[in-house]
Amino acid sequence: MCRGPGDTWAVPTVGSRPVPALLVLLAVTAVWGVTFVQVKDAVALYPLFAFLAVRFAIATVTLAPVAAGRLRGLGREGGVPAAALGGLLAGGYALQTAGLERTTVSSTGFVTGMYVVLTPLIALALFRVRASKAAWAGVAVAAGGLALLSGIPGGSVSGDLLVLAGAAVYSLQIVLMERYAPRFDPVAFTTVEMAAAFAGLGAAALALGQVEVPRGWTVWGALLVTGVFASALAFLAQTWAQRRTSATRTALAFTMEPVFAAIFGVTLAGDRLGALGWGGCAVIFAGILLAEPAAAGALARLVRARRPA
Repeated sequence: MCRGPGDTWAVPTVGSRPVPALLVLLAVTAVWGVTFVQVKDAVALYPLFAFLAVRFAIATVTLAPVAAGRLRGLGREGGVPAAALGGLLAGGYALQTAGLERTTVSSTGFVTGMYVVLTPLIALALFRVRASKAAWAGVAVAAGGLALLSGIPGGSVSGDLLVLAGAAVYSLQIVLMERYAPRFDPVAFTTVEMAAAFAGLGAAALALGQVEVPRGWTVWGALLVTGVFASALAFLAQTWAQRRTSATRTALAFTMEPVFAAIFGVTLAGDRLGALGWGGCAVIFAGILLAEPAAAGALARLVRARRPA
């Protein structure tokens, strides 16, 4: 692994126990979920691709001071795949956004979540990585939960196909991250990835004429939160976690993003989630625990630890 001198990328612990990578990924999806409300308000005032470009510019600047001394160790061997993964992120966002303009929000959420199915298929096709029976069972259950949560949508064919293409790009990013994350310094790798995503989305914003200076706290607040927490730290956490877990399990964890988005939509934005939606949330979580029995044990220990004596 390409680590610099004095590097101490130890596994985080709670008490004396290591924190599973799955819990780190679930924390990432919670951050992404809570920012849905902020982003929705911000892009009503500021062009979407300009917002995404500035978001990843802030992410790059956030990581740059720490990454400065590590980038040389990344070299071409790590820099090229990191830039490619950043390009995939930009492409995924662009395809998803183009699809969202042509189909329903619920359809976009469900079809995007299909990376939980596409990820193990891509891993099998590219690298002959076989998922376990438990993982496939979890994938099937989580996909059913996504359908419940979205209300089994019926969007437009063209829009859904664009969103599905975006989901495939996200899946490829997750699969390739599994191959490269263990080999390189996470901070340096993530910084190059964020810079490449900024370059791709910035080019799209320029092509669409979306060149404006952000104004107002609604826009700047969303940019700072998504840039620092939902991009820089979240994708750094993904890089760290995928040094320790598989692409399939990562995709399963990421299915919790629409769950957290729904929960925070109810608590922060006054959205209403019926019995079908809450059932979908529960089924998605059950799928994750089915695929990762260790997570169920960790959750049980956490609940027991929080009980009053």
